[in-house]
Amino acid sequence: MISAELNATAMMQIGDGLRVAFPLHSATGTGDSATVLMELDQYGILPEHVDSAEELLLVLEGEIEATVGVETAALGEGAIAVVPAMVSHGFRNIGAGRARVLGFFSSSAVVSTFRHPMGPDAAQVFVIGAPFPVALPLQGEPVPVG
Repeated sequence: MISAELNATAMMQIGDGLRVAFPLHSATGTGDSATVLMELDQYGILPEHVDSAEELLLVLEGEIEATVGVETAALGEGAIAVVPAMVSHGFRNIGAGRARVLGFFSSSAVVSTFRHPMGPDAAQVFVIGAPFPVALPLQGEPVPVG
């Protein structure tokens, strides 16, 4: 059995008030799915981006305002939302405390492309499911998202 303990998962700081981890993906042995755990401090933001696979978002804690394509909605604890592959999306914590969101991808390897560079390495492309972490800056013109 492949498993992960979310409460013991090491988180990576990738933005102001944003931490992420990838508990399950192809490099951990999954064949057809992957997960991402996101923690947002109060006012924290997951910036706009597209993913190469469909994603289900489950709000574990707190409240977020999610934008998927042209739709925006508040999602509270226990809410689930669908993000189709290659549709621009992002969200922000609108609650009083921390928000935790678990994303389930329909592929064991996922390429996420952000509209703007993030983190100390100014990465815009993140690959989930590679045998080692991959985060790359893009050269040239910004990538259109959406």
